[in-house]
Amino acid sequence: MNSHATSHRGTGPEPHPFAGARPTPGGTARRTLLRTALTGAAALGAGLGVTGAATAAPGTAEPRPGTPDEALRELAAGNRRWRTYRERHPHENPALRRTLATGQHPFAVVLGCIDSRVPPELVFDQGLGDLMTVRTAGEVLDEAVLGSAAYGVLELGIPLVVVLGHQSCGAVRAAVAAEQSGEHLPAHMQYLVDQIRPAIDHGKDGDARIDATVSANVRLVRSRLAAEPELAAKVAAGKLAIVGARYELTTQAVNRLA
Repeated sequence: MNSHATSHRGTGPEPHPFAGARPTPGGTARRTLLRTALTGAAALGAGLGVTGAATAAPGTAEPRPGTPDEALRELAAGNRRWRTYRERHPHENPALRRTLATGQHPFAVVLGCIDSRVPPELVFDQGLGDLMTVRTAGEVLDEAVLGSAAYGVLELGIPLVVVLGHQSCGAVRAAVAAEQSGEHLPAHMQYLVDQIRPAIDHGKDGDARIDATVSANVRLVRSRLAAEPELAAKVAAGKLAIVGARYELTTQAVNRLA
């Protein structure tokens, strides 16, 4: 999907490379306490909506992505800066750091892998307060991950969730190898293998199987997130997009998966 809108920190039109019920104000006391604890009391009710115009980022005069398309365009612009070695390293100044002590207004949740070569804030050239990141080996879901993503969407009004896989994923390689050998992995690593196993592409062999499984695993995780009823309701209302993408280590580009 190409767009002719201008990124909120970009310099012009940016065709992005991803081609391919928020609680009511009168919620429970427990939910209010959770929101207050994790975002800061000063942030309540300020800039959390995902409809209408983008809001200003805390400590800056720049508009904040407030819709799924705006958020996608901003991530695309950041990835273009990253892969062309023109990073801005935005939102790191002392004034912003002080402001973030009282609240946060991230515009995207990124569920990525723990791989040290794929830190979301770097590959999307974003700064403090921009992204809510959750990282597990192979983007594997569990209750903590689901709860974290739901918190970002339902409590902070984040309009975009990106499941970010990557080329040469070690967790996917381990899952493929374990299936082929029948080996049981030690400690809790078997859980990761079991979660990735349904995505293994048996139509290919060798490295091609691993590469295809990386993409299939992203699609599987994305579909599981999209099936969560409260998230699905946001998607149906046009207030949320849940997309799958993969990062190519060889090109530093992020590409959306259909």
